[in-house]
Amino acid sequence: MKIGSLIADWLFPPKCVLCRRVLKNGEIDLCSDCRAEAPVFSQGNLKLQFLDSYAAVWYYEEKVRESLLRYKFGNRRSYAQNYGRLLAMKLLEIYPDGFDVLTYVPISRLRRLKRGYDQVELLANAVGRELGLEPKQLLKKIRNNPPQSGLGDYAHRRANVLGIYTALECEQIKGKRILLLDDILTTGATAGEASRVLLTAGAKEVHCGVVAVARNHKK
Repeated sequence: MKIGSLIADWLFPPKCVLCRRVLKNGEIDLCSDCRAEAPVFSQGNLKLQFLDSYAAVWYYEEKVRESLLRYKFGNRRSYAQNYGRLLAMKLLEIYPDGFDVLTYVPISRLRRLKRGYDQVELLANAVGRELGLEPKQLLKKIRNNPPQSGLGDYAHRRANVLGIYTALECEQIKGKRILLLDDILTTGATAGEASRVLLTAGAKEVHCGVVAVARNHKK
């Protein structure tokens, strides 16, 4: 290990991405308690409208929810590495045949300027390193719609995202089996709309991977 890395670990010791406790020797990304107690999403690759399947690491609740809110709104960009490793392991388990292309659900230009980063792009870069796939931006957000978190049922969320994406690099979409990443899946409206655009542009299949999914997402 380089001296610089040793100094960095001494000054800023790695912490559990969920509870923020300093990790012990041998612990990676999660402390032993969180690894045992986190609400793991244990279901298989399930379907949603416009998505051939989806998979997640956890359910979006308690410490997982708090962690993702810090990541999105608290400038915890380093969490992308932790989430990326954990999500990649889940994807390798569920999709052993892999994918042709890795892409992600982008945020708007305005939201990126305000936040300073696109949290899903960072996640895609981290997952891509683990899977050996270079993320490709296949979608562009063309309208800065209101946040989905402020809306209630699926119908309102679906209407809020309709027509907000356009496809890029269509030659990299046609006939391809695509892995679409997002950070959180609540009702599936956002990921479903992104997938609809990719399918319309000629994708063969679109499968979604997220860090966390709402427990009542199918409602």
